[in-house]
Amino acid sequence: MRIQSIPQHPINLWMFPYHAWLPVSKKEVEARGWRELDVILFSGDAYIDHPSFGVAVIGRALEAEGLRVAIVPQPNWRDDLRDFKKLGVPRLFFAVSSGCMDSMVNHYTAGKRLRSNDAYTAGDVAGFRPDYAVAVYTQILKRLYPAVPVVIGGIEASLRRFTHYDYWQDRLKPSIMVESGADMLVYGMGEHAILTVAHLLKAGKNIKELTDLPQTAYLAERMPESNRYIVLHPFEACMTDKKKFSENFCAIETESNKMYANGLIEPVAGKYTVVNPPQYLPDERHVDFAFDLPYTRLPHPKYRNKHIPAFEMIKHSVNIHRGCFGGCSFCTISAHQGKFVVCRSERSVLDEVRKIEHMPDFKGHLSDLGGPSANMFGMKGKNVALCERCSRHSCIYPLICNNLDTSHERLLALYRTVRHMNGIKKISVGSGIRYDLLLNGNGFISPSHAEYFEELVRYHVSGRLKVAPEHTSPHVLQTMRKPSFDLFVQLQKEFQQIDHTCQLRQQLIPYFISGHPGCGDVDMRQLSATVRRLKMNRPEQVQDFTPTPMTLSSVMFYCGFHPYGGEKLYVARQREEKQRQKEYFFR
Repeated sequence: MRIQSIPQHPINLWMFPYHAWLPVSKKEVEARGWRELDVILFSGDAYIDHPSFGVAVIGRALEAEGLRVAIVPQPNWRDDLRDFKKLGVPRLFFAVSSGCMDSMVNHYTAGKRLRSNDAYTAGDVAGFRPDYAVAVYTQILKRLYPAVPVVIGGIEASLRRFTHYDYWQDRLKPSIMVESGADMLVYGMGEHAILTVAHLLKAGKNIKELTDLPQTAYLAERMPESNRYIVLHPFEACMTDKKKFSENFCAIETESNKMYANGLIEPVAGKYTVVNPPQYLPDERHVDFAFDLPYTRLPHPKYRNKHIPAFEMIKHSVNIHRGCFGGCSFCTISAHQGKFVVCRSERSVLDEVRKIEHMPDFKGHLSDLGGPSANMFGMKGKNVALCERCSRHSCIYPLICNNLDTSHERLLALYRTVRHMNGIKKISVGSGIRYDLLLNGNGFISPSHAEYFEELVRYHVSGRLKVAPEHTSPHVLQTMRKPSFDLFVQLQKEFQQIDHTCQLRQQLIPYFISGHPGCGDVDMRQLSATVRRLKMNRPEQVQDFTPTPMTLSSVMFYCGFHPYGGEKLYVARQREEKQRQKEYFFR
């Protein structure tokens, strides 16, 4: 049975009928002839059917396994809760995500001021999701349907799976499993883990029996008896002893950086948060699966002509890999996506480019062909056996690992292939590059690295190339796990030389962070002076540091010392201190 077309977003008219999206209403469910749903997904974001949006990936993955799936985007949690009731009770489970961002980062600035906009909401307006969205949605569902399993996931749940520092309440909070009341948590890039859960529940298993599934977490009444787990300090001990909290973090980060990790157990309130080890390291076949699903690549027609900034930013971009081995202290990518880079196949990337070519609003300009760090595509250990025994936090800091193959040849080949496809006039690399993968202080690491950078500047910069030196002070950079600023100065010279030779008049845009642990007023004055000396003073270059859950930087911010060495750090905690540091940049 087909739904009659209704007025749609202008770019939706070109290819898809209204029912091409996963259903979001009872009418759409009934139009498919479904009397019952298997899984209902709740999301803090507007529903955009695109592989850059995790809920769409999970929904399409479940659909591909023959399950009947619906999405409830941005349910109203303040009225009579009709959005939580309108689709009824799923046969297998509810799934909950805050969306593509932690809801608190989405809502508040680094100064804890409420934002007036939300890039993941139609119309770019705030107020369509609650604070701590995962916990709020889950509590409502468990109150309404206590017997129905709720599985939580996405970045908010993933990075709050252990005791964590919450900047907005300025205190430690226990695992989100405790506050939310969820039955299970799937962490990281979870499409394969959620399929395993769905298969077992469909086979008649009770969710309480699913205690050994990789990449999941649950709250146990008893401590599991297994040597696969490391037992952390209890939540209550962390509340009274910052050193124990920091030791927990070190254990968590170390295990997350292993190819074959141990599980972790954290006692809390007489129970145990059990976090099972991650799944096998996926190969390109598993990553291709997520990107090859039949997305419309468009917002649901219910949004009609409303502008959704997050969609506009990525609609003509292509993500070519997952994971990041940079290990930056303030970044959550490795904690969520993993340290090991896993690439898509060239076939999968080219198929997605062809889909974009056929979009009527596409004028030939790919806005990005990149990833978490654009130039890590194809990189891995030369000897995998060495990687299997490694637990380094970064493959490139403080020095590039001798076992890491940093060749850019595969990436260059991909650029060249896409560049010569019909309908492609320009490819921009908008996601930023790691220049410490190109330079070593004495110049380019090899001729192929120089060749990559020249092609990047010549063909793949849309007026501005973004890089992130983050600071100029050596001791601040050390706390950030970032390379010397001298390396950026070297990059700037190479960029300007190529830019001048090719008569391009492009800009190199560096990004900086103020207020990071270890950074004082003197450091910001020096940064400001250096920026002026190098003639690159632009307002968007500096960002006030925001402590986010499960990062080394947030642990340093809360504890006031470095977890690994124990040395004390200056921390700008007060709003006035943070604002003063940022203002140095504009003087």
